[in-house]
Amino acid sequence: SLLSCVASNGVVLATEKNYKSVLYEEHSIHKVEMVTDHIGMVYSGMGPDYRLLVRRARKLAQQYYMRYGEPIPTSQLVQRVAYIMQEYTQSGGVRPFGVSLLIAGWDNGRPYLFQCDPSGAYFAWKATAMGKNHVSGKAFLEKRYSEELELEDAIHNAILTLKEGFEGQMTADNIEIGICNKSGFKRLLPAEVKDYLAAIN
Repeated sequence: SLLSCVASNGVVLATEKNYKSVLYEEHSIHKVEMVTDHIGMVYSGMGPDYRLLVRRARKLAQQYYMRYGEPIPTSQLVQRVAYIMQEYTQSGGVRPFGVSLLIAGWDNGRPYLFQCDPSGAYFAWKATAMGKNHVSGKAFLEKRYSEELELEDAIHNAILTLKEGFEGQMTADNIEIGICNKSGFKRLLPAEVKDYLAAIN
């Protein structure tokens, strides 16, 4: 499961990480990735497809910066990534990408959140959930969402929403959180996630 919520002063991306084995090195692979200083993303679906799209998104952002001398707006990046995804639905010899993306960004002094589907469709959200518990996740977010929400509260909301359908014990090793505000995008360190979990419990 993963979800995202827009606050008045930022956006939070939160996801659970499922490991195939207890022998897995927890922090070797990330689901929350930074694309530019002010844009981050997370996915539901196939990891290798996602990593390819992250690489493409970073390249698109670099090309935009080289051409226009300013950081790419979130909506522009979403449009371009969606265009690539759509191309793969109608080209010969390729298959569509097996991922849905949530892309969070900060520009023009405000937060943005977009979802991108394998079809190439994209839309903006105030808050949404994806993955196996998306129905209960969305219902939970609808109950708790408010436009005045501060980023700190949005982080707590995100963790509580993940917790709704979580199997087993939630720890800093099996969830990942990214935040985006006027200072830019960052993935929280396990120690920071641990503090938020402690505050909720």
